[in-house]
Amino acid sequence: MSDSETTPIAKRPIWAIIFLSPSEPRLRAGWRLLIQSILLLLLTVCIGLPLIIPLLGFDLDFTAGMLLNQVIEVVAITISVFLARRFLDKRSFVSLGLKLNKRVLFDLLAGILITGLMMGLIYLVMWSLGWISFEGFAWQTQPANRVVFDTLLILFTFILVGWNEELLSRGYHLQNLADGLNLAWGVILSAAVFGILHLANPNATWLSAAGIFLAGLFLAFGCLRTRQLWLPIGLHIGWNFFEGPVFGFPVSGLDFFKLTHITVTGPELWTGGAFGPEAGLIIIPVLAIGALLVYFYSKLRSELT
Repeated sequence: MSDSETTPIAKRPIWAIIFLSPSEPRLRAGWRLLIQSILLLLLTVCIGLPLIIPLLGFDLDFTAGMLLNQVIEVVAITISVFLARRFLDKRSFVSLGLKLNKRVLFDLLAGILITGLMMGLIYLVMWSLGWISFEGFAWQTQPANRVVFDTLLILFTFILVGWNEELLSRGYHLQNLADGLNLAWGVILSAAVFGILHLANPNATWLSAAGIFLAGLFLAFGCLRTRQLWLPIGLHIGWNFFEGPVFGFPVSGLDFFKLTHITVTGPELWTGGAFGPEAGLIIIPVLAIGALLVYFYSKLRSELT
């Protein structure tokens, strides 16, 4: 009889079962997620207050305030995820799906183009059904230099939004939930958290949260097809930029600078009303079309490399 057959297997203490991963010398995924969330909150407060307090006496417009908020978040989210990934997950930051190679630019541009087509389709469908009243373009009522400046400013803001929300949701949340449970639950729960977080937006409802949840699944599909975050980052940037500034819809309940001025008059159940198309049933078939475009792009991407 061998020693392995006679030597009893040491039983793990209860504290180790609760706190430590059974397969690696690191915390369980749930604790890692909790600590990262606390670190994110602390960093947001410590970075945000010194920037916001001196500006309390100034009348910042909505876009400038949104940009400031995203600058604070990009620092807080990036640092908290980097530290958590390095010291809690014991993995590299790049392993979240941030590998830099020749595919990065193609993934970003493909994501922007795909969601541009999706938002254009929504606009065409609503217009053909008489659910949109077109009122004009921004350059008809504002100076050209102001239109260019505001367009570039909101585009930069949405680039930060795409980085922040994808690094957190499809990066840290999804991948740690997948480690702790499995991939399917990781995708579902990270998308659910993504939807719940948007309940704080103006005009949000549980129907809008469901639409954002479906959008989260769509963005996760882009991540799974490429094993990188660059495509979902591009999808996120393009979604917001084309939905709001280009085609004139609210962006998840928020009103930004718009190149196209419209009034949505169709049934709110389908159009999403004041929250935007994410809260309407119209988003379901458009997400399906977008998923097909992501599939074909990722297939072409793998064949060319």
